[in-house]
Amino acid sequence: MTEQLNPLWETQSDEQLDIVIEKVHNLIVWNDEVNTFDWVIESLVDICGHTPEQAEQCAMIIHHKGKYGVKRGSFDELRPQAEALIDRSIQATIDY
Repeated sequence: MTEQLNPLWETQSDEQLDIVIEKVHNLIVWNDEVNTFDWVIESLVDICGHTPEQAEQCAMIIHHKGKYGVKRGSFDELRPQAEALIDRSIQATIDY
C-alpha cells in the first residue's frame, strides 16, 4: 500500500515494516557565456566531488546541450551544492 504524505516523500507500509523513500532530485547546471570550462570543471570537482574527468564530461554536455544534471540526490543534499555553485556565479537549479 502506497500512501502520499507530501510531494517529496512516499511511505510504503507492510505489516512488519514502514519504509520512507525520498524522491531523487537532479542538480542542474546551465550553460552561459560567462564562465570558462576550467572554472566549471574546477567548481564541479570542489563542490560536487567529481573527478576531473567526470567534471570535464559534464562541462562538455552542458556546453552542447545547454544544461545537464551533474548530480542526483535528495533536495537537502543538493541544496548546499547548488548554493555553492551559484556563489561562484554558475547557474544551478534543483529539479525533480
